[in-house]
Amino acid sequence: MEPVLKFARRWGAPVAAVIFFSLWCVAEAGRMGGSWLSWSGNWPLALMTLAVATASWKPLVSLGFTVALLAGQLSHALPPMYSNHWAIYLGSFVALGFILWTAPPRLQYIAAGTNVVAAAIMAFLMLSWRYGDGVGWYPPAYAGDRWMLQDYGWQLFALLLLIAGACAAVGLVLALYQERGSLFRARELAQSSLKETEIDLIVEQERTRIARDLHDVLAHSLAVIAAQADGTRYLSKDQPKAVLNALDTIARSARSALVDAQRVIEGVRDDGMVTPQPRLSDIPALIEGMQRGSLKIHSSESGTPVELSTGQEMAVFRIVQECLTNALKHGGRGTDVRLHFDWSGPGLTLHVASAVAPSGHEDPADPAMPRVGRGLPGMRERAHLAGGWLTAGPDGEHFRVTVFIPYGTRDMRAADGTAEAGGTLGEISGAEPQPALAATGLPLPAGAAREADDRG
Repeated sequence: MEPVLKFARRWGAPVAAVIFFSLWCVAEAGRMGGSWLSWSGNWPLALMTLAVATASWKPLVSLGFTVALLAGQLSHALPPMYSNHWAIYLGSFVALGFILWTAPPRLQYIAAGTNVVAAAIMAFLMLSWRYGDGVGWYPPAYAGDRWMLQDYGWQLFALLLLIAGACAAVGLVLALYQERGSLFRARELAQSSLKETEIDLIVEQERTRIARDLHDVLAHSLAVIAAQADGTRYLSKDQPKAVLNALDTIARSARSALVDAQRVIEGVRDDGMVTPQPRLSDIPALIEGMQRGSLKIHSSESGTPVELSTGQEMAVFRIVQECLTNALKHGGRGTDVRLHFDWSGPGLTLHVASAVAPSGHEDPADPAMPRVGRGLPGMRERAHLAGGWLTAGPDGEHFRVTVFIPYGTRDMRAADGTAEAGGTLGEISGAEPQPALAATGLPLPAGAAREADDRG
């Protein structure tokens, strides 16, 4: 049924016009006087045929053909209807049915109003003694148009409206049927889409659960491997150098695998493709964007940059991003931030210093209630997973964050000639690396650790 209606909606009007014209030509063949051109109804039939043919494609043009016929007859430019072909007027109502089926609502109202007026004019043309003179239905109008229209005008007008209403009803029924089918298809599509969305949600939840479980297992296992290797290396100083190198390689490989696994788990999209991860080359764009947010950032660099692993570059980017975000969050617009990258040591040392907001400015609702922030613990975890460390705390009028990220394993640095004897950070310092603030002799104020944990 749907293919038939689709074809009829597009080609029904031209087909109906051909049938309309052919039937009239056959019916009036004996009364045409031997030639269609000499027949008095040729122009009305041609105009009504065109009105039907263009109803679906050009509704206004179709109405124009009807108006042209009636205007031509009122002005005597076209011959009036006779008793044998007055029904050619019904072509206008057939065109009305196609317009109500296919046209937009606004054009439907215009077509309906035009056909009501056209029906009144048709009734006048058929009854007036100046035009149709009753077209053979009624007695001659000896007393003039007034009595003829008064006695028979409403009857003929009601008949024409009844025929027009029947054609219009057919068009509206077809339009409502197709609209109902469209609504059913839209509902089925919505239900199918909802079902697919539910399936995708279930799959995403299961994927998230598996990723979380996998990350927890890897994090625990690799962290234990790294800790055991570091502990054995520090407690076995008298072991051969090859053993220490092996333990160092095991620890660093475990940390690197942990960082890379976390990066892969966080970066995989639903379609299985890995999303691009931030790198050190993205930091200038980050700084530029934060400066547009009214931070005054002064960035500097010393030493020769050294290539870091992908996981380490992502860790540095996220730490810088979190530091700038905290500076804007806690210091407000216009906060001065100093950012320095030091490549001169055994690893990248990052210094971030931002102005401290006035006391009590950050939490006026309840200044005595400490806030538990997640920014600094997250940065510490990223730095630790990258093989380094992070310290943070207030220093006078500034809040300072110091990060150290080692360049690579001892064997890589020895091969490049960029490290002194001992190679690893633990062997250079002889102990756990200390924060830059403590190393430079800057004392941390009382409660600095607590305030640092609250920031972020």
